[in-house]
Amino acid sequence: MKKKLVLCLFALGIVLTTANCNSKDDSPNEIIIPPIPEPEPEPEPVKEGTYNFKTFQKQIVAFGDGKNQSADKTVNLPTDIEKVQAIKMYVQFDCPCNIWDVFANVQVKDPKTGVWYEIGRYITPYGKDSSPLARGLEFDVTDFKSVLTGPTELRIFTEVWGADGWLVSVDFDYIYGKPDFKYSAVTPILQYNKNSLEGVPYGEAHNFDLQKTINVPQNAESTHIRTIISGWGHATPLDQGGRGCAEWCFRTHQIKIDQQDAFQHVLGPIGCAANPIKAQKGNWQPDRAGWCPGMAVPTRIDILKNAKAGQSFAFEYYFEPWTNNMQATTDNKHAYYAISNFVVVKSNTPIEKAMVTD
Repeated sequence: MKKKLVLCLFALGIVLTTANCNSKDDSPNEIIIPPIPEPEPEPEPVKEGTYNFKTFQKQIVAFGDGKNQSADKTVNLPTDIEKVQAIKMYVQFDCPCNIWDVFANVQVKDPKTGVWYEIGRYITPYGKDSSPLARGLEFDVTDFKSVLTGPTELRIFTEVWGADGWLVSVDFDYIYGKPDFKYSAVTPILQYNKNSLEGVPYGEAHNFDLQKTINVPQNAESTHIRTIISGWGHATPLDQGGRGCAEWCFRTHQIKIDQQDAFQHVLGPIGCAANPIKAQKGNWQPDRAGWCPGMAVPTRIDILKNAKAGQSFAFEYYFEPWTNNMQATTDNKHAYYAISNFVVVKSNTPIEKAMVTD
């Protein structure tokens, strides 16, 4: 009996051992299920075409009767700015039309610094609206892509001194496509442009700082300077033909880079009589020094041959020498240049602003 019990226990052990061997991970009978691959993400569709964004719509700007020369507005603009090839701004002005030709501009606020940037300047016509132009005055404001994005504060200003004033409308075209560089950043250099009479006094001593040091980011692939400048005043001595400064006197300005003349700005005739806003109610046809009533003040773009990535350079805006003799018969004997300069850096990698210091 004992012998039979031992034999049975021995046989049971063999069965259990065989079962344990067959349960190993390398058993040829085991079914292995491969992991299911993640689906490939669908490519983001390419955004193309032009998208229009309206901002101010017939906003009154005037002086007196509780009206203001300026107006502010917050708007939502595109955030996929790296896909934008160009931005165009259009400014229309409707009547009531003030009779005088005056300084006017559009500005955007930098949300990081709170500084207002002048993105376009124009001179109003004498008592005429912009209806001869299908969309009003056109400005290329692509340089300001980095601040014309997301919730954006805009300001319009017109140096008008009548309660009639103007009705101003502003809209933007965002043109999608491959930009020259994917990223850009803009920094003000000089902004003496609150109005026509708060520009830099010309031909006399002043304390306006026209010299700066600019530090360019390490990854800059392109660097340029953007300038808007217009003169005001009828100061003497008059140039030949009775041309007073700085509205009428033709001058050549210089941008100096590292104390060397780098770029010329000729403030001369730009063809006032060819203005499509014709039959103005004032002296609109004679050529001013670099601007005309009822036209955009030219934007001057100066591209540095060397982007100066990771370097610094000295900047100076230099006026052609002239001395005001203070003998003008007008109430205001001074001449002024309202000026704004910006440095724009571009790259195909995310880029910070250039730094501007005194």
